[in-house]
Amino acid sequence: MVATPVDATGDGRPARRQLLRGLVGAAAGATALGLASRSPARADAPPARRHRGMPRPAVTGAFARRDFKWLPITDQKAALTFDCGAGAQGAEAILRTLWDQRLPATFFMTGRFAADNPALARYIARRYPVGNHSMTHPSFPTITPQRRAEEVQSAADAIETAIGRPSEALFRFPFGLRTRPCITEVNAAGYVPVKWTVDTAGWKGTIGGASTATVVDRTLQALRPGAIVLMHLGATPEDHSAVDATALPDLIDAIRTREYGFTTLRGLLAAR
Repeated sequence: MVATPVDATGDGRPARRQLLRGLVGAAAGATALGLASRSPARADAPPARRHRGMPRPAVTGAFARRDFKWLPITDQKAALTFDCGAGAQGAEAILRTLWDQRLPATFFMTGRFAADNPALARYIARRYPVGNHSMTHPSFPTITPQRRAEEVQSAADAIETAIGRPSEALFRFPFGLRTRPCITEVNAAGYVPVKWTVDTAGWKGTIGGASTATVVDRTLQALRPGAIVLMHLGATPEDHSAVDATALPDLIDAIRTREYGFTTLRGLLAAR
């Protein structure tokens, strides 16, 4: 549950929307850090503080050598996840929908996204868990182990600089591509890899046939207890559409119609 901010507007929505617009504007080059610094902290306790460069404990046991496609739960709950790397388009609509409906979610940021959009990254991190999505979004199987390690650590540093604390110990491979050695390396770096049950494919844009209807249909076909739903911030370059942002309210309604609730990916960390 997310804490509700107290402000002079009553329920806080007009001020919150103005703040979101400012933060998305910051992603395009405007400065919104003064506003962001007044944002309320989320209700969840943040992760334990680590000093920069201090290694995370390696992932071992039942959670090692796995790239989770769904949460190991039996409750009828789904986890909404958002990859942040292509741009900030759609961020205002997505964050407004999640906040207005008091829904949990998890965001995976590239280090480049966090560095380019620090005010927006901090705003997101004050409300939702943030995971590591590499620094520059390369295909991990095609690069060297040294480069993979650099991608993970550089992203960790950039995210921590942007949001003021370490990310969660969650990692999502770019494009979902990985090999067993890739997973082993990420585990050794202290991260639990998380894939997805269903990709809404909103990133294809309207030019690629994506729509609210296709986003909803793809998700409902794959819905199961613990389902992890992949969506994206950013717009499709060819037509500038942000289908996931547009489709999110209808998708939430459709999932609820199936009598499902929502959760974050923190359960993977708690169960380690």
